[in-house]
Amino acid sequence: MLTFHDNRTQNRRSATELAGGRLIAPLECPERVDMIAERIRTVGLGAIRGATMHGLEPIAAVHDPAYIDFLENAWADWRAAGHTGEAIASVWPTRRTRADFVPRHIDGRLGYYALAAETAIEAGTWEAARASVDIALTALDHVQATGEAAFGLCRPPGHHAAFDQYGGYCFFNNAAIAAQAAREAGAARVAILDVDYHHGNGTQQIFYDRDDVLFVSLHCDPLDEFPHYLGCADELGVDAGEGYNRNHTLPPGADYAAWLAELEAAMSGIDEYDPDLVIVSLGVDTFAGDPIGRFKLGSDDFTDYGRRLAGMNRPTLFLMEGGYAVAEIGVNVVNVLSGFDHA
Repeated sequence: MLTFHDNRTQNRRSATELAGGRLIAPLECPERVDMIAERIRTVGLGAIRGATMHGLEPIAAVHDPAYIDFLENAWADWRAAGHTGEAIASVWPTRRTRADFVPRHIDGRLGYYALAAETAIEAGTWEAARASVDIALTALDHVQATGEAAFGLCRPPGHHAAFDQYGGYCFFNNAAIAAQAAREAGAARVAILDVDYHHGNGTQQIFYDRDDVLFVSLHCDPLDEFPHYLGCADELGVDAGEGYNRNHTLPPGADYAAWLAELEAAMSGIDEYDPDLVIVSLGVDTFAGDPIGRFKLGSDDFTDYGRRLAGMNRPTLFLMEGGYAVAEIGVNVVNVLSGFDHA
């Protein structure tokens, strides 16, 4: 299986993350990519190729143009306001305030476009986010041209990014952008299978009223886990999208047997949908040793479910999402891909 990557993702080197009331070194770090790439080379999974530029048009097909402009200029505007640290939202619309206008001041705009306070914007964020999209689209180009599976080693991840919101380390929704690009290239139906520990709230929001993209997510119950306010089993889609959004929730501490039962149900739903392409939002923060995940999957379990995913016999695009046990991330990611490749 070919992997696609771009070293511009290394330009995002944030120094701060708000966690547990403290500013810590971000868990979403450049070393995650280094460990995955090293493991790909060690096991001989396949070549790692560069990404080609795809411009802003595919991003604007999914995200609000005003939001894109905000991300492009947020760091410069933050610095121009006299701030010396990284840009972190400190105030945003709530249930008791207005949310029908975008403030002029950068502090207000940060809050308007942020869904959480843990994700800082710094000097390299814009370029890294752009590169992550290019990686996803280049990997998609390969799948569409050859029918072979491919892996987009994206960073930053994307599945928490909504139409006009960032957070959860995500700025542009790589999976959603790839799905829309595939539709525009002729795919009648696309399925997105999100196996990250956290719900892909952004992907759900983007496609919630559509029937041409099926979104299926396996994740920890939002009553117990980030992003908290989206991802329940009764969220089924609206209008044309009713029935095309499916959330499989599990409690904290779920083991592989419980998780696998939900995966099999999810794959059954995908088979019924009969998509032309499956995009896997590949988060490995389901690993038992992940610092912010509370599921109990072992490294061998990733190989097993990779093999099961291959059984769907669909053109498949893997895109990197979460996973923060840095020492093990390469093994866990490549186990999924190798299991798929060798099925």
